[in-house]
Amino acid sequence: MDGILSKINDHYTGDDREMLLRAYDFAKAAHENQKRASGEPYFIHPCAVAEILVELGLNATTIASALLHDVIEDTSATEEDIRREFGEEVLSLVSGVTKLDKIVFKSQEEEEAENFRKIFIAMAKDIRVIIIKLADRLHNMRSLNFLSAERQQKMARETLDIYAPIAGRLGISQVKCELEDLCLKYLEPAAFEFLVENIHQKLEERTRFVDYVVEEINVILKESNIKGEVFGRPKHFYSIYKKMKEKHKTLEQIYDLTAVRVIVNTVDECYEVFGKIHKQWKPVPMRIKDYIATPKPNLYQSLHTTVVTNFGQPFEIQIRTEEMHRTAEYGIAAHWKYKEQRAEETTLDQRMAWIREVMELQGGLKDSKEFMETVKGELYSTELLVFTPHSKVISLPAGATPVDFAYAIHSEVGNRCTGAKVNGKIVPLNSQLELGDVVEIITSPNSKGPSRDWLKFIKSSSAKAKIKSFYRKEMKEENIRLGKTMLEEAVKRKGYSLPQLLTSESFKLVSEKFSFDTQEEMFSAIGYGAISVSQVIFKLIDFYRKEVPQPVTVRPLHRTVQSAVTIKGTSGLLVSFAGCCSPVPGDDIVGFVTRGRGIVVHRRDCPNMKNADEGRLQPAEWIADEQGARFKAAIVVTAEDQGAAITAISGSVAEMKLEITSINGRYDKNESAIVDVTVALTNRHDVEILINKIKAHSKIIDVRRVSD
Repeated sequence: MDGILSKINDHYTGDDREMLLRAYDFAKAAHENQKRASGEPYFIHPCAVAEILVELGLNATTIASALLHDVIEDTSATEEDIRREFGEEVLSLVSGVTKLDKIVFKSQEEEEAENFRKIFIAMAKDIRVIIIKLADRLHNMRSLNFLSAERQQKMARETLDIYAPIAGRLGISQVKCELEDLCLKYLEPAAFEFLVENIHQKLEERTRFVDYVVEEINVILKESNIKGEVFGRPKHFYSIYKKMKEKHKTLEQIYDLTAVRVIVNTVDECYEVFGKIHKQWKPVPMRIKDYIATPKPNLYQSLHTTVVTNFGQPFEIQIRTEEMHRTAEYGIAAHWKYKEQRAEETTLDQRMAWIREVMELQGGLKDSKEFMETVKGELYSTELLVFTPHSKVISLPAGATPVDFAYAIHSEVGNRCTGAKVNGKIVPLNSQLELGDVVEIITSPNSKGPSRDWLKFIKSSSAKAKIKSFYRKEMKEENIRLGKTMLEEAVKRKGYSLPQLLTSESFKLVSEKFSFDTQEEMFSAIGYGAISVSQVIFKLIDFYRKEVPQPVTVRPLHRTVQSAVTIKGTSGLLVSFAGCCSPVPGDDIVGFVTRGRGIVVHRRDCPNMKNADEGRLQPAEWIADEQGARFKAAIVVTAEDQGAAITAISGSVAEMKLEITSINGRYDKNESAIVDVTVALTNRHDVEILINKIKAHSKIIDVRRVSD
């Protein structure tokens, strides 16, 4: 806590310092008596978050918000308190970071997705929200050892999936690298310990080698009369682990455990040093990358080359200007850290462009989960750099096609795309693009829009989202008509009508699950495939069964000849007879409401009904005097041998003019023959007569009805 006070005094003056000291005192008082999982005062956490942001060079308003970022969520302080003491800007940042803990979600997955969406909405308004959130997550990861193993795994996985990629996309490599290493420590502890131990053992040898390379490059700079700085930088553990895993290499086969950086003053000097290094050492083919001419999507710029020394050992060299280095280390945070040295805001605007594009996609995505999947796809995509005919660089995911390229240019270009040329030649739209391709899209004003088949081969998450959005918006009427027809037909097959099931009350249940405002939205979602018909029907029928009970006469399924029972307190359910006890007219029966199979009629003395939930039992009665109805009764016959059993059964059934519907035989451990037989008959008395007739045969040991 003394650390943040020292940094406040060192880095801020005047009104800024005064505001930060007030924020410090306010947060300290609010968090008084609160403890972290480690047992330390909770106030240590907001102080640590603020320290991280001071190092990144954020302004006083952001640091104050970091000190206060948990007070609304975890203390009695209110939004009005923050507004009154620190103003609307600080309140906006604090509210943007606050979690959604007070909202009840149906699942952890939904909570994670909705939090993710909220972060991006706040980012679009003020990018400092996510920078505070990243610092918050970094300190929590640093102190993760005090939590349970389960929570460690959950937080590390979430960090690796969401926060580290966002830090990378914003170009804040300091935060990204440390987050990834901490995640590796908890997700793959054995791999992490292996890297720590083995890399440390080789540290002295590697240091001597790096010192040699640095000295040689300093000679090149001196001879060229170029002022610059040269130093070694060890690769972080996660990048080494990832390379070993993806390329199936051992640690000994990873030669670029340390990279050498050369910092010079101008772009021209970058290329001059680049050429002279290649004159000194032989470059490795396919390992030369010019990120100055073609920056990464996060605006990272540098020249990369891997060369082989006179000793035969390869190593990586990165060459950049001082401004490029600041951007690489601090990313978007450099906007604040070095603002006084910047002449224009274009870099910040460029960095914000992808966030604005993500938020534009939001309106066409059906829910938070789809939004999260789309953004993740953009964060994780491997870079493939291709060009427009006017030499503009377009970054796409690996395996991207001309359709991905078209949508990266603009939604309308994608929607009107009818063909493509790659390097001057017409190619199929599902062709995979390669690094450096020049791509030209052929469009037509008469195009009816994208093909649904494109979704099968495109790679870009944003392109997929834009195509789905087209079908939702541009073909809304057709989707509504198609979806309603699909639902009506499916409901009819279940034995209902749509007006019977779809009421204002039942739709409310569906809308709570899928976030529909109107029935037309639901029909449209079914029509374009966002949800399946079965998902909706399940909810509607479930509501109908629970909320519209009424006595009704129903005819059970799966009978030789239909008969009927009266089931009280329900309507519209499928009814069948239990195979475990095979009730017949005359048996005392009860209806059991199942999940997904309607009502099953059991004999009341069936063993399976002894411990049944009373709330799911419904009174049931046979309809009297129904002539000609036949039912199935299951009988088990034990005999000295199967021949005797089959003779007794077939003879007795034929004598009573009944019908065998199934018969199966086996032997028990005493080598007695067991025959299971199902017979179609008219009533309970027929069952008793048949059993007695079979028992009369000499080699029959026992005869019983199933469940007797």
